[in-house]
Amino acid sequence: MPCSHPVEGVCRKPDRPDDKLEFLRAPESYGPSVRRVECIETHMSWVFLTEDRVFKLKKAVRFPFLDFTTLKAREFYCREEVRLNKRMAPRVYLGVAALRWDGAYTLVPHDRLPAPGQTVDWLVMMRRLPLHRMLHQLIPTPMLVPADIDALVDVLGAFFRSAAAVPLAAEDYLTRFGHERATNRELLLQPCFQLRDAAIAFERLDLATAQGADLLRERARGHRVLDGHGDLRPEHICLLQPPLVIDCLEFNPRLRQLDPFDELAYLGLECAMQGAPWIGRQVVAGVAKALDDYPHPALLHLYTAHRALLRARLAVAHLLDPQPRSPAKWIPLGERYVASALAASEAFISAMRHGSS
Repeated sequence: MPCSHPVEGVCRKPDRPDDKLEFLRAPESYGPSVRRVECIETHMSWVFLTEDRVFKLKKAVRFPFLDFTTLKAREFYCREEVRLNKRMAPRVYLGVAALRWDGAYTLVPHDRLPAPGQTVDWLVMMRRLPLHRMLHQLIPTPMLVPADIDALVDVLGAFFRSAAAVPLAAEDYLTRFGHERATNRELLLQPCFQLRDAAIAFERLDLATAQGADLLRERARGHRVLDGHGDLRPEHICLLQPPLVIDCLEFNPRLRQLDPFDELAYLGLECAMQGAPWIGRQVVAGVAKALDDYPHPALLHLYTAHRALLRARLAVAHLLDPQPRSPAKWIPLGERYVASALAASEAFISAMRHGSS
């Protein structure tokens, strides 16, 4: 657990981001037993990993889909992250910690508050999970077996059975897909990217969405849209006993309001991209049985095509950063997702024609 004793002389002002990071990078900030701290930067957070703990500091940033610019908002979303992720990872999310200033910084767990000084930021506290048991690490190894995925199905089935239904009109559900496609199209078709086959992928997805509109409406009318996870990827699944699913989208409830089979199509896409398409098939079949819910096979392909173009957009968007990391990576990755979207749209057309996947 983090210590509540200050590291002297860290900074002069409580609100300087560089000084916060300097403090949080120092092993002694987390207690006398901590020997090293690994720091990882993402678009929205700084993540600090000790030998057995993870601490996540949200950046004071604003995007169209989130606003972390105030201390109050960062506290709220730290608490939301803990609350929501306890649904599928109850023993991982330990709570929040206050970054306090009283002439020097201290990091104080929620159960030791109140404490001297002023809270200048908040962090999520987690147990560190074993990297070798994360699904994306296991996929290329012989250690991953179907029984692991059966156990994951049990967790996902229980989660979706208990998740709250979202009252959403059928036309509103359909409109969301149109808005997302428009956002994806605006970025991916920019001439500067010259993304191969992107234009035709959008044409095919537009056609598929028009043909599958009633399938989407049926899901909303049947109250199949739930407050789900929102980012169900292999990187967020740890195959312990029982499996754990972390890092749901806490910062925007709308992005979590999904059909479970949209989430499963996303997971299947990501597993297929990593060379394991069998995982998606096994998960879909198992969760369908657990929920006694068997949507039209074409719907999975429609969701997959939609998700693939979303992932292509997120990949290529890295190149809009002032100093993009690994710039040579993003166009080839975006084109791989575009190819997956095209394949899924073709599979949708076939499934609609023949009534099978």
